[in-house]
Amino acid sequence: MRLVVRLLGTTGVLILLTQPLWAPQWGGGILTEIAGRPPWISAAIVLGFLGLVALYCRTLQRTLTTVRPWARRARPASVWWMFAVPHNFVEDFFIVRAVAASLAADGVPPGPVRRWSILGFGWCAAQIVSLLPGVAGLAGGAVALPLWAVHWHLTVRLNAARARRPPAGT
Repeated sequence: MRLVVRLLGTTGVLILLTQPLWAPQWGGGILTEIAGRPPWISAAIVLGFLGLVALYCRTLQRTLTTVRPWARRARPASVWWMFAVPHNFVEDFFIVRAVAASLAADGVPPGPVRRWSILGFGWCAAQIVSLLPGVAGLAGGAVALPLWAVHWHLTVRLNAARARRPPAGT
């Protein structure tokens, strides 16, 4: 079932990503806005964003390394699938789910895991909305970025708290 969700979801993302090619009259989304800038500005935006994604992936990888191996629901390196465009838009949901399940299995209380998950799924959904044309896409991006930043901040705080906890068995 997960494979079907991944395939159908990635197909939907591909349709949204290519929409400016087959329905330019609908306008573009956030990607069209970025592409409409001078090339050096577009490149700086894209490279800066990819750099931030890399730092975020490193933070999530660190989160999974704090989880005892028997409680992990994904390998720590699996978070780097966030770079597998266009599949990443769908895979991000699975990454958030796996990290949350790992944290829960390793004894993180349900409240913090639930808040972490809701923020994570929120930015995942909003980034897909950002692929829509016009105002809807711009609004999706405007919602996705702050949710992602808050989620990242919460992840850093969670990692710091987990680093201070006593070792297992004490």
